[in-house]
Amino acid sequence: MLKEKEFAVLEALARQGSVSQRQVADQSGLSLGTVNSTVKALQQCGLLDGMTVTDAGRTALEPYRVGNAVILAAGLSSRFAPISYEKPKGLLRVRGEVLVERQIRQLQEAGIDGITVVVGYKKEQFFYLEDRFCVSIVVNEEYAERNNHSSLMVVADQLGSTYICSSDDYFTANPFSPYAWKSYYAAQYQEGPTEEWCMALGPGRRITGVSIGGADAWYMMGHAYFDRMFSERFVEVLRAEYDHPETRDKLWEQLYIDHIREFDMVMRPYPEGVINEFDSLDELRSFDADFLENVDSEIFANIERVLGCNRADIADIYPLKQGLTNLSCHFRIGADEYVYRHPGVGTEKLVDRRSEAHAQAVARDLGLDHTFIFEDEAEGWKLSHFIPGCQTLDADDDAQLERAMAMARTLHDSGKAVEKRFDFYRESCRYEDLLGGRAAIDIPDYADLAAQVDRLHELVAREESHVCLTHNDFFPLNILIDGQDAMHLIDWEYAGMADYASDFGTFVVCAQLAEPRARQALALYFGREPTTAELRHNYAFVAFAGWCWYVWSLYKEVQGELVGEWLHVYYRYGKEYLRRALALYGEEGVR
Repeated sequence: MLKEKEFAVLEALARQGSVSQRQVADQSGLSLGTVNSTVKALQQCGLLDGMTVTDAGRTALEPYRVGNAVILAAGLSSRFAPISYEKPKGLLRVRGEVLVERQIRQLQEAGIDGITVVVGYKKEQFFYLEDRFCVSIVVNEEYAERNNHSSLMVVADQLGSTYICSSDDYFTANPFSPYAWKSYYAAQYQEGPTEEWCMALGPGRRITGVSIGGADAWYMMGHAYFDRMFSERFVEVLRAEYDHPETRDKLWEQLYIDHIREFDMVMRPYPEGVINEFDSLDELRSFDADFLENVDSEIFANIERVLGCNRADIADIYPLKQGLTNLSCHFRIGADEYVYRHPGVGTEKLVDRRSEAHAQAVARDLGLDHTFIFEDEAEGWKLSHFIPGCQTLDADDDAQLERAMAMARTLHDSGKAVEKRFDFYRESCRYEDLLGGRAAIDIPDYADLAAQVDRLHELVAREESHVCLTHNDFFPLNILIDGQDAMHLIDWEYAGMADYASDFGTFVVCAQLAEPRARQALALYFGREPTTAELRHNYAFVAFAGWCWYVWSLYKEVQGELVGEWLHVYYRYGKEYLRRALALYGEEGVR
């Protein structure tokens, strides 16, 4: 076995060819004196002939040969909105090269031919790499529900002496070698404070601890290398803890840190500027000033066309909280701030974009939504003004609740119309069809509840009611209050001609109002106490709204988009108000 300094000299000479001792010192990080004495020792052992590695020297290096590389490319890269809506981050072209392609070439130039790219989000866009670069593609089906540890799970049987890389890193100099001494994590040094993952080091630069944030420290940056011993133990940990609920959101690095005493991994330093990771579009633009000008992005072309700006004017780009139906990002042009909304997966089956655009225009004309700028009726993308420092409606505030109910009444009494018809009951039936039909929904109480919804619909259909333009997604998060105390009713995707009670139903469910507060809201809407007929009619639409969004949530989850706690909220309100409404109609409801 070689000593570490012997390996460092042999590796540098094997990779760089016959070079001077000073060049070896620069490459290996050893002092010139150490290189000189080590070269003499290697010559005496027959591992070097002058400054050339002999056959015996190459044989001595073989136990340290890197066997393969795994490039992680499955993630959503949400911080790179809106470009990540169109293309995975690893496929962006930076300084004239596609990020993942550059990294594959660097690995192959270092003699690493066994390369696997693990894909997930927009996976089909990576498939061309297989033939162009002779790499393997492995699909991670759990990329949206788990962190990057799941990508290592799907290639667990390939982990040995392996480079672990991220598809979106840019290395100004090739960091890879055909040989590696032992497991390491690449690092750069930060003078002063940083929010990066900082390493505590023991003898021989062994990593003994990691903290998020620190100062004057080496921090994790770039790729890692697993030797066989590390890989064997890591796979054991990964398989043992994979199904633990707390593991789902962990990076693979966190699993390593949790068991750090069991692993021998060192910090490998790199000079500043060699490893480049980009956490935002603005960061990338500081590295490649022409990136935005050269990127092939229909989204930025849309922004330029509608706002009459140049790409160079677009700045301060960052993702906003992602909704259940759409993806949105913030950007700024000069002092003006905007939101770009991108339609979510499968929404073309759920939303009539033409009617949405028409309803948005009506809302703007009625003074209900001053944020709207433009919506593409065919594709569903939208531009709006961003309201800095805005707050959402507080349904527990009496004054705000009264204003919200007045907004609903203004819309309902406007006499405005759009082509689309909206009916919560029919929408729930449509979502059932998308799920394969009622019989295909294997949930214990679903059929009984659905039958109760059918009966309630029969009772309501016998009544005369006011059909008007309704919002149908009328709830606190869609009612913004700006710094001048003006209210804006946003997100008109489900707007259409419907029973006036549809908006009350949505509001009660999504604001999760207790029954006394729901009754108070209805009194504010009418400007008086509701009659029994009005109360039962509106409670029926709370049931319809809860049920409709419940079935919608089931469909979204089948599509791979997790709705989370809202699935239960919709179910609970649908069931509770079925019972209340049926009781007011004189019938027995669900238990």
